[in-house]
Amino acid sequence: MKFGGIRGRATTWAVAASALLSGSAWANPHPWQLNLTKGVTQTSHEVWDLNMASFLVCVVIGVIVFGAMIIAMFRFRKSKGAVAEKWSHSTKLELVWTIVPVLILIGLAWPATKVLVNTTDTADAQMTVKVTGYQWKWRYDYVDYDGKTVKKVGFMSRLDKKSDATRQLDSGLDPKAVVDANGTNDYLLNVDHPLVVPAGVKIRFLITGGDVIHSWWVPDLGWKMDAIPGIVNAAWTKISKPGIYRGQCAELCGQDHGFMPIVVKAVPKAQFEKWLAAQESAAQLDKASRTAQADSTPGDDSQG
Repeated sequence: MKFGGIRGRATTWAVAASALLSGSAWANPHPWQLNLTKGVTQTSHEVWDLNMASFLVCVVIGVIVFGAMIIAMFRFRKSKGAVAEKWSHSTKLELVWTIVPVLILIGLAWPATKVLVNTTDTADAQMTVKVTGYQWKWRYDYVDYDGKTVKKVGFMSRLDKKSDATRQLDSGLDPKAVVDANGTNDYLLNVDHPLVVPAGVKIRFLITGGDVIHSWWVPDLGWKMDAIPGIVNAAWTKISKPGIYRGQCAELCGQDHGFMPIVVKAVPKAQFEKWLAAQESAAQLDKASRTAQADSTPGDDSQG
């Protein structure tokens, strides 16, 4: 009985680890997906192009190197009477295989550096969102939009209740049964409050940490940024089309690191403006309600 209990727990942990690795690593995987996701931003497209260029260079080098090895093994083998040359090195060849790789690296590094610098160029942003990582949740605060300060719109974003209940040890719940309205499995990849942003708008993200180092990563945006306590890092995105884009914390931040997903919900600009106005109105009503409640509380009239 004791052995069976240990074995059962080990199996449960193995299943949980498998789900965690498959979910958090890819965030939004597709059947037979082998390549990077192309994403929905200018940055993600540039990163994808760089990846394909690097892959092509590796393929060409592989064909040349392994092709030369195969030819040498079959055409110039000892059984065919081949005799090894006596020279020890060739200055010309050494210059070629030193200079060519350097040129290849420069050719790849130049566009990669431009893309890297561009990800931090937040000039002319039309909107600012502050992202703060906590163990183990995210907080989103809307700072400004379209040149105007946003008043008290912010919220915590946690793992959704279905996934949270299912992930508990010995819950008896099936991770495959955690699906969204469209029937897509979103176990460990859904939240109670997604980050709502407008499509087609340049958004500046100010990213920091509230306790330990986290990392905000949504693959479809094409970049990830560390959330470090005491430091504010900046990045930007401009999502080309409405949709739901998922991600995960990409920095080991504690025991529940694998259970703090990110969900970005991009909506048309007009729809976002209506949503933002409703959130601001709700925040003002909540403030007025709390103020009225505080004013109605009787004071201490006791005499000393």
